[in-house]
Amino acid sequence: MATSVTTPAPRVGRPEGPPAGRPSTPAPAPAPAPSAGSGAARRAAEAPLGWIEQVAGMMVLTGKAMVATFTPPYSWRDEFIQESWLILRRCLVPMVVSVFVFSFGAPGMQATNITAIFGTVDRMGAFDVMASVRELSGWINGMVIAGVGGTAICADLGARKVREELDAISVLGLDPVREIVTPRFLALGVMTPLMNLVAVVISLTGCWVADIVVWGETTGGFLATFTSNFSLPDFLGAVLRSIGVGFIVAIACCYKGMYVKGGAQGVGRAVNQAVVIAFAGIWAFSNLFTATMLAAFPETGNLH
Repeated sequence: MATSVTTPAPRVGRPEGPPAGRPSTPAPAPAPAPSAGSGAARRAAEAPLGWIEQVAGMMVLTGKAMVATFTPPYSWRDEFIQESWLILRRCLVPMVVSVFVFSFGAPGMQATNITAIFGTVDRMGAFDVMASVRELSGWINGMVIAGVGGTAICADLGARKVREELDAISVLGLDPVREIVTPRFLALGVMTPLMNLVAVVISLTGCWVADIVVWGETTGGFLATFTSNFSLPDFLGAVLRSIGVGFIVAIACCYKGMYVKGGAQGVGRAVNQAVVIAFAGIWAFSNLFTATMLAAFPETGNLH
């Protein structure tokens, strides 16, 4: 006798639910999306604190580098020589070209064009003391070193930070500030005034070419008015100003390279920020230094 087995048909259109007698659990409500206004307000409130933190960090790093400079062991000396040579090799040609072109154009051609209207082309030697020695050569030299040498050092330190080389140095019991930062800090601070002396010579050469070759002034008249206005405060002021500019570039570039965040993109942002900070620092320091020097030595503001 055959026995038939029946299989229950599947339930169609009836959703699966909790067993009878159990309440269903409601789905969690979606979290509210953060508004763009609140994020912008928070960033605006934290911006002044960020600048204060960075300035304080630069001062602390400067103090550590100065302590490492004057306290043994002096393990930074060989690296200092190598970094100084790299700065000279990278920055000399751009500095010479930039200074000569600007000096030939601005205090050379344009200024002589104005003095020629009044028939006083022979006074350009006196004007070039102020334009070339005091202002233009030091400013362009600092900008070139910041844009070429400073960015290279910032990128080098940032790459070491991203690759955790600085942390590895600390693990070995060495001070990364003494071993890595101090030689680069000193190289920028020392090479800037030395290259500024070359920049002054190149700037005066550009002015001489414009005044004598183009406008027909005599070399004797150019040198006579130049030497009658050139003084020791002008020379020392140019040297001291370039020293300050060099260490401003060193502080900005070394700090930004040491505290990079965000990988390769962070290194790029740090380099851009270092250049902007260095340029702004050069501009502010140059204006303050020139005003102080003219107040201390009023005779340097007169053309004889």
